[in-house]
Amino acid sequence: MKIARHQELVQLVEQYNNLTTQQLAHLLEVSQETVRRDLRMLQKQGKIVRQHGKAKRINSGADESGDPFTSRLKSHLNSKAEIAHRALAWIVPGMVIALDASSTCWYLARLLPDIPLTVFTNSERICHELTRREHIQLISTGGLLQRKYACYINAPLAVHLKSLDIDLFLFSCEGLDCHGTLWDTRSWNAEFKTTLLKRSAQSLLLLDKSKFDRVSEVRIGERNDVTEIITEGDIWERT
Repeated sequence: MKIARHQELVQLVEQYNNLTTQQLAHLLEVSQETVRRDLRMLQKQGKIVRQHGKAKRINSGADESGDPFTSRLKSHLNSKAEIAHRALAWIVPGMVIALDASSTCWYLARLLPDIPLTVFTNSERICHELTRREHIQLISTGGLLQRKYACYINAPLAVHLKSLDIDLFLFSCEGLDCHGTLWDTRSWNAEFKTTLLKRSAQSLLLLDKSKFDRVSEVRIGERNDVTEIITEGDIWERT
């Protein structure tokens, strides 16, 4: 019965692209708590993606998957603020740091003091935030602006990174599964993070606890590729 329900649940998500837990509970004639348990298990198996109370089908890295930046800003606000404060302790004057276009990194950018730093980013919002910091050298990847995600894409990263030695890369992702694999929703976003992971001396994964035991469409790398994971309440060191 449980297996049959899981199969029906996956078929419903495939058919409708995304459904809320309430909608699934109604369609399957079970409680919302039963649906939540099923979704946790199916996500660990890589059959669906859970995002903000909804179940979504795996989109194989489609560029339009994922939530808009404005929606992500409002999600887990307190957790992201705490994580940003923790990450700030890693940044010292004179560093060259890279920030991705995640909402958590935007919160971190807002906390950055006006000290000598070089910041490299693909985030339109972070560029705007740091414009008035006189002592911060700001380098944008440039490229095509994806307004939905407040992110620049299709930039020739190799040109920038040839002359930059990144001391610290700070980023977030869509999920970290139970096997230690890092996931994202969009192929071009994952490519940016994979490249920076390889080119940076150290890296910090900024991840609120809702992202643990989650899979998504595109693989970024492995937990062992990251120097440290910072989350609310605890700091996870690489083992």
